[in-house]
Amino acid sequence: MGKRDDLIAHYAADLRNKCGMEPDMALLTKVTIGCGPAIYDADASTVAGSQPGELETVKKNFLVKKLGLKDGPELDAAIAKVIETYGKSERNKYRAVVYYMLTKHFGKESVYG
Repeated sequence: MGKRDDLIAHYAADLRNKCGMEPDMALLTKVTIGCGPAIYDADASTVAGSQPGELETVKKNFLVKKLGLKDGPELDAAIAKVIETYGKSERNKYRAVVYYMLTKHFGKESVYG
C-alpha cells in the first residue's frame, strides 16, 4: 500500500472511532484525492477547528467553490456540527475527514461522481 492508501485507512478509522460513522470508502477515497498534495503536509492536512480564519477557508474554498453551495448561515452551522462530531478536543481534525463529513451532510456526493 502507498502513503495515500495508508492515509485513507487512517481517515476511515477516524470516521469509525471518533465520529461514529461507517465510511463510504469510494467517496472517502475521492474526497482524499480531491484534497491533493495537502494531505501530505502536516499543517495543511488538518483543519484548525478553533480558528475562525481556517473555518472561513473551509467554507469559501470547499463548500462554496468545490461543492457549489450558496454562502449562508447553514454553512457555518454545518461546519460547527462537523467539528462537534469530530470532537472539539480532538487535536488532529483531518481535512479529508472534515470534507467527507461535509459532503455527506449536504448530500453532494455527486460532485465526486
